[in-house]
Amino acid sequence: MKRRYIYIYVAVWLSMLTSCVTSTKVNYFQEPNDNIPAYVDTLDYQEYTIRQGDRLYIQVHTFDEKMNQLFNGGTSQNNQIIMQGGNMNGGGNSDLYSYIVNDSGYIKFPTLGMVKAQELSTRELKRDLEKRLSGMIVTRGEMANISVDVYVIQRYYSVIGVNMSGRYPITKEKITIFEALAQCGDISDFGDRHRVQIIRQIGDSTTVKTFDVRSKDIVNSEFYYIEPNDVIYIRKMRGESFGLNSASAAISTVATTFSFGVFIYTLVDRFIITPINKNSSK
Repeated sequence: MKRRYIYIYVAVWLSMLTSCVTSTKVNYFQEPNDNIPAYVDTLDYQEYTIRQGDRLYIQVHTFDEKMNQLFNGGTSQNNQIIMQGGNMNGGGNSDLYSYIVNDSGYIKFPTLGMVKAQELSTRELKRDLEKRLSGMIVTRGEMANISVDVYVIQRYYSVIGVNMSGRYPITKEKITIFEALAQCGDISDFGDRHRVQIIRQIGDSTTVKTFDVRSKDIVNSEFYYIEPNDVIYIRKMRGESFGLNSASAAISTVATTFSFGVFIYTLVDRFIITPINKNSSK
């Protein structure tokens, strides 16, 4: 009878240890091995191309104040928006002087009419607008000296998963998966890092990318950069009920578990096993 309870206690203790959150399950930049995949070098960052529904902030700079008023709704000084590396997420004047890409992929721009924006990068649209506007000024006998700023504003990505759901702004031209995770507070100890998913919609098609964010090779893969409107999905780690994040925590947990087991065994032996044996001997 005593041996049976010892077996039960050992089984419970081992099951608790196997459910521990180890450093292998949570650490980033690990070398690929049997449990962590190696990714082929597929990193090919491409400039974001403008899509339907995007909101573009466009500001025209010239030496002609009248031209500035025409395109920017006032003087350059009044319409100046504080920008740091293209960090524009709407609000203030950026909303007033922005253009929404319609369902046909065009924006309606003063004096130029409908201008195609879809499938162009902001740099390409910038060059196109500068060329068209410079041509207009030349026809009036003035010097063609125009600069155009083009930014995609109100860019966000979303995160759903273990204790980290939310919508977050993209504050620069490109953002990595690690920067995105840092911005939302990182994956919790119970989040499954080896099955991170990114849901990405381009036009009418939706793709789901699944990858192991623990792998060191992630920095060279197609999964490294986040795009606007991406949804990052973090699953709950299978079978995890508690975590051990350090050696001291592990020792403390083992000692506590052992002490509790001894206490339970003592109670069972004193109040159940011993009385049964006494009755049997009679």
